[in-house]
Amino acid sequence: MNQNLSIDEYNALEEITKLPKGARPSACISRNSKRLIGIKLIAHRRDGSFELTENGRQILFIKQCINGLRAIAENPDFELSAPVATFLGKKAHIEIDAGSGKHRITARGLECLADIEATIQTSATKGLGKKS
Repeated sequence: MNQNLSIDEYNALEEITKLPKGARPSACISRNSKRLIGIKLIAHRRDGSFELTENGRQILFIKQCINGLRAIAENPDFELSAPVATFLGKKAHIEIDAGSGKHRITARGLECLADIEATIQTSATKGLGKKS
């Protein structure tokens, strides 16, 4: 699950979750389908449509959790989806503030975000040294 996906590939995964059964895939999905099938995040159905694999669902959920953590860190009034709030609460990344009743990021959550940002910076720095 250590895939470096582009924003376009994440968008394709999101679009697949919203695509009605039997509908034609968008250009974004078509453009990214070969790689996403290759890394087993989506599967091609017999009817020509696409579906997320279990790994694809996990990748999207992790992205939603990271985005939720970032949003709570910036704005405590942000409303998390129930599954994301439950997961982040169980992992002690967020807690409910007794005074306001709103979600609040914990020290552990801040450490996690710092780790994520450091990893992003490291991978971006490594990419700069490559020749085209």
